[in-house]
Amino acid sequence: MSAEQSPAGKQPTATYDSAFLKACRREPVPHTPVWFMRQAGRSLPEYRKVREGIPMLESCMRPELVTEITLQPVRRHGVDAAIFFSDIVVPLKAIGIDLDIKPGVGPVIEKPIRTRADLARLRDLTPEDVSYVAEAFGLLTRELGATPLIGFAGAPFTLASYLVEGGPSRNHEHTKALMYGDPRLWADLLDRLAEITAAFLKVQIEAGASAVQLFDSWVGALAPADYRRFVQPASRKVFEAVAGYGVPRIHFGVGTGELLRDMGEAGADVVGVDWRVPMDEAARRVGPGKALQGNLDPAVLFSTPQAVETRTREILDAAAGLEGHVFNLGHGVLPDTDPDALSRLVEYVHTQTAR
Repeated sequence: MSAEQSPAGKQPTATYDSAFLKACRREPVPHTPVWFMRQAGRSLPEYRKVREGIPMLESCMRPELVTEITLQPVRRHGVDAAIFFSDIVVPLKAIGIDLDIKPGVGPVIEKPIRTRADLARLRDLTPEDVSYVAEAFGLLTRELGATPLIGFAGAPFTLASYLVEGGPSRNHEHTKALMYGDPRLWADLLDRLAEITAAFLKVQIEAGASAVQLFDSWVGALAPADYRRFVQPASRKVFEAVAGYGVPRIHFGVGTGELLRDMGEAGADVVGVDWRVPMDEAARRVGPGKALQGNLDPAVLFSTPQAVETRTREILDAAAGLEGHVFNLGHGVLPDTDPDALSRLVEYVHTQTAR
C-alpha cells in the first residue's frame, strides 16, 4: 500500500478520488461509475486464449496470469474498477478442502461437510495459505494506478451451501435440512466460514484492495426470517471484521429482492441489486445511508444496441435520486456476451451521466 494515504487514513490517494469510490461513499461523482461482475472472464477472446489448457483453480494461483486476466476488461471496456480474478472457493482449497471446479458444473466437493466432526476440516486461513493472492494484488495495484481494484469473497451461506451439498444445487435440500435440523451445528459452521472469509478479505485489503464485495450467490433461496436468524449474524461478522480498514464493503446476492434491507443491515456500505427489482424500489427497501449497485439484466446485452440503451436509460432514471449509484449488471456477464456490447454500455453510461 502507498505511503501516501487518503483522508480516511486507509486507502491510497491514487484511487480515493475515483468515481467508483466516490459513489460507494455516496459523494458527488463526475459520472456514474461502471463495472461488471465477471467482467474478467469467459466473454473475452483474450481471456480464453491465456486460459487455454489451464484449469480454473490453477489459473487463480498464478499471479502473473491473474494480473493479465484482471486487466483485460479495464483495457478493453474502460470500466471504472477492476475486479480481482479468482473464485469464491479459493480459500476453501487453500485450507485443504478436497474440491475442484469442473467445467460446465462448478465447484465440486469430494467429501461434503454434514456432521460436527467435519468442522475440524475447516482450519483457520493464514496469509501464507494465499500468498499468491497478495502477490497478484501487488502486481495489479502497480499496473492499475488510479483505477480501483475490488477484492471479493464468497459469503458464509453460499460457501456452506457448496460444502454441504457437495456442489451446486437447485433446491439446497441438504443445506436447509442441516440449517433447520441442527441449528447449533449450522451456526458453528457459518461462524467458522465467517472467520475464513474475513481472513481472506483482510489479505486482499492489506495487499491493496480499494473495496471488497461479499457474494452471497445462493442466499435468495431463503425467506427473510430465515436469513435474519440463520445467515445475517455470520455475514455481519465478516463485515465487522474488515470495517476498520475504511474500504467500501459491497454485498450482493441473486434473487434477493425480499432480503435487500436485511443484507444492508448486515453491514454493507453498498447493496447490490439484481435485475428483478427497480433501483428506486430497491432504495426504498434498503433504506437511507447505503449506496446501491446494479442492475441491468445480463441477457439484455444480447438484444439490439437500441434496446440496451433503452433499458439502461430506464435504470439510470430510476437511480437518479439515489445517494450513490454504481452501474453494474444484475448478475455476472454471460459467457457468450459480445464484448463490444459491454464497451458500448460503458461509454453510454459515462456519456449520459456526465456532470
